[in-house]
Amino acid sequence: MNLQRGDKPRLPVFLIGYMGCGKTTLGQALHSATGMPFVDLDQAVEREAGMTVIRIFELQGEAGFRRLETSMLRRVSGMRAIVACGGGTPCQPGNIELMNSAGVTVWLQADVDRLAARLAEARSTRPLIAALSNSDLRRFVEDNLRRRTPYYSRAAHTFDANALDDARQIAETTKRFIDQFLNH
Repeated sequence: MNLQRGDKPRLPVFLIGYMGCGKTTLGQALHSATGMPFVDLDQAVEREAGMTVIRIFELQGEAGFRRLETSMLRRVSGMRAIVACGGGTPCQPGNIELMNSAGVTVWLQADVDRLAARLAEARSTRPLIAALSNSDLRRFVEDNLRRRTPYYSRAAHTFDANALDDARQIAETTKRFIDQFLNH
């Protein structure tokens, strides 16, 4: 569903999808192009906790991180901003419902091979995949994406996020997103 000319976008706009789909990249580009505030949920959790996501996982495990993440999601759900959610954010009880009721949810979709390639480059900053080989990483992405798709598919919209790998692609994809969801 696209906004019609004259419609005002509901905010916040929640970008959801699997790790490496481009939520932060697109969110930052949207901020630069529109001046709309941008919140990276993981970074907001890190600031609030005073430690990195990796350290939170070490000290509190995934369950502890998810509690902090959900708490931060509730706080940002009242903001007029672009919000890049963590890959698991919509999968926690009540989170996708909160996002859908508070604003617009957009599932950024990318192919498994593209996700695995992007994640292979950034695995040291991602605690769930840091120790995986490339072949294990691809299987991990496939398995997790299969489990998370029922949650992601509850987003109000989907958006192709395969073309976010260089400056030209980012600019073109950002324009396409703005035209589809933010122009009014």
